[in-house]
Amino acid sequence: MSVGFRAVQWNRRKIIYDLILVAGVILFVGSYMAVGALRHPPADPPAWINLRINALGTCAFTMLTIILCIGPLARLDRRFLPLLYNRRHFGVLTFFVALAHAYSVVDWFAAVGAVGDLVSEMTNNPKYLQFIGFPMKALGLFGLSVMFLLAATSHDFWLAFLTPRIWKALHMALYVAYGVLVMHVALGVMQEDRRAIVPILLGAAFALVTGLHIAAAWRERERAPQRGEWLVVGPPDSIPDQAARIVAAANGERIAVFRDGNQIGALTNVCAHQNGPIGEGRIINGCVTCPWHGYEYRLADGCAPPPFTEKLATYRVRLREGVVQVHPKALPPGTHAAIRIA
Repeated sequence: MSVGFRAVQWNRRKIIYDLILVAGVILFVGSYMAVGALRHPPADPPAWINLRINALGTCAFTMLTIILCIGPLARLDRRFLPLLYNRRHFGVLTFFVALAHAYSVVDWFAAVGAVGDLVSEMTNNPKYLQFIGFPMKALGLFGLSVMFLLAATSHDFWLAFLTPRIWKALHMALYVAYGVLVMHVALGVMQEDRRAIVPILLGAAFALVTGLHIAAAWRERERAPQRGEWLVVGPPDSIPDQAARIVAAANGERIAVFRDGNQIGALTNVCAHQNGPIGEGRIINGCVTCPWHGYEYRLADGCAPPPFTEKLATYRVRLREGVVQVHPKALPPGTHAAIRIA
């Protein structure tokens, strides 16, 4: 690991962020149950458990929707990047909220003495081959299983063990889980609550996730030049000092263009360690620092400072009529390519 390593994510801001997440969950669930109890006071213990089921389920679905919005939001606006840095912990917390929701469902069946009915519904249900009447609890269990798999493999050990390519492909299953959970909510909540607001909110959540991903992809497509052309980054001041702007080439390659004072350089957006997003990091102690694990690289040539040997591919940059441009063809890793501007 590079000299002067700093745990970019494990800092005071990170801890505060996690505490805010936990406080947000407590506030959400507590407020939901308080308002629900005031509107329709539960008559018995099973009714209280049912209120808890609804509160935890709504919270988990809301959190999952936010998680899937973070990626495109960060691509559309850099101010959302702090959310992206902490997304894995957000996902793990969402799994535990969903697990509490599932436990509450079992608790409700136990409270009414119908655990056998729950087991029968899951294992001996003739409606598995039907769309109408499909057991919505099976959909919830499938979604929870996917979330468990992703939470269990969220640690960096699994990222290294599975390799970044396989790990990322595995975690794309979250989108499958989201689609299944949309059906779970539709078949579950809408059977009990026939108000129009329920499908409207559910459809709005699905449309929000889909729309943000389309908008982010469309913006990158509009900015992508023809193959071989220099990419327009913008005026030097449009690149945050000691940070980067990310541009996309015609082939989809993402390039991180950093500015450190009057020095500008371009590196591949993929860290040599575990494919972390270099362009979402910052320059610390003179080195570009990956936000995932703190690996460091010199801006001038993409090389890790001695005694480490990691190297990143660099790109030619130039200043034309006050505009920074970068060539999309990568140079061999470790090639000096940064420039200084007046």
